Amino acid sequence: MHHNNFNFDQVEWLRIVDVSCKDYKIDFKYSLLGYDLKLNRLDMLLNYAPGNSHCRRHRHIASTMTIVLEGEQHLTEFQANGSTKKIVRKKGDYALAECDALPHNEHGGLNGGTVILSLFSPDGNLFEYFDDKSDDRWIVSIEDFVNNWKKGVTYGGKPNMISK
Repeated sequence: MHHNNFNFDQVEWLRIVDVSCKDYKIDFKYSLLGYDLKLNRLDMLLNYAPGNSHCRRHRHIASTMTIVLEGEQHLTEFQANGSTKKIVRKKGDYALAECDALPHNEHGGLNGGTVILSLFSPDGNLFEYFDDKSDDRWIVSIEDFVNNWKKGVTYGGKPNMISK
């Protein structure tokens, strides 16, 4: 257990900004709530900055429970047939995604948003990330995530990210 309350002013956040992304604004914070490496579980908060700020393009490898705590969460899912599906979740909305979710872009609303993610992964892998053109891909495991959090660095360790 890392945190035991949801007072957002007292939560320890790590901010990620990627100025190299020209397609959309990557500006978000995350906080590790708790994890169990033996059970392959991780719980975290994700906060999108105001102004439709995104996290990085990714897909969830782990089964993920999401609850919107503040603001909004917007997703654009990339469907297998090449189309996209738009999803908007508002404060109080709940979603449960199976392992191996579709790739998507994700951002907050105009006023940002905060979600809680509870992840379970049979093999310990959480996310697969993609560069702007989806050519460069990398996977982040629970162990990677936890080790990077302890070091105060970006999960996934991409060199063009700024942690604050």
